[in-house]
Amino acid sequence: MKNIHLIARFHIHPGKESEFKDLIPQCIARVKANETGAERYEWYLNEEGTVCHVLETYKNSDAVLAHITNVGELLGKIFQISDFSGDMYGNLSEELQAAIETLPITRNSLYQSM
Repeated sequence: MKNIHLIARFHIHPGKESEFKDLIPQCIARVKANETGAERYEWYLNEEGTVCHVLETYKNSDAVLAHITNVGELLGKIFQISDFSGDMYGNLSEELQAAIETLPITRNSLYQSM
């Protein structure tokens, strides 16, 4: 299994909910236009609009790296108005591991599947 799965969590800073929501369609548009390796990219908000989870699936580590490059500028804006954490699932390439090294992402390697 080469797919890489990611659950990204954003706790939006008070008063920044509208600004955060404005960035979501921009991210989606960039992914649609530029990323053939993105298989799932779904944004979910809690009822209060203060917490966002993004469910993501990419074909492989190279597709995740392409995503980081593609939406990096927008992610920078998002990181300024929210607190980020995430969980990544799959067997990550060394290059991807290095790219996310400083981010608060828990890495989970595939152990078994059917």
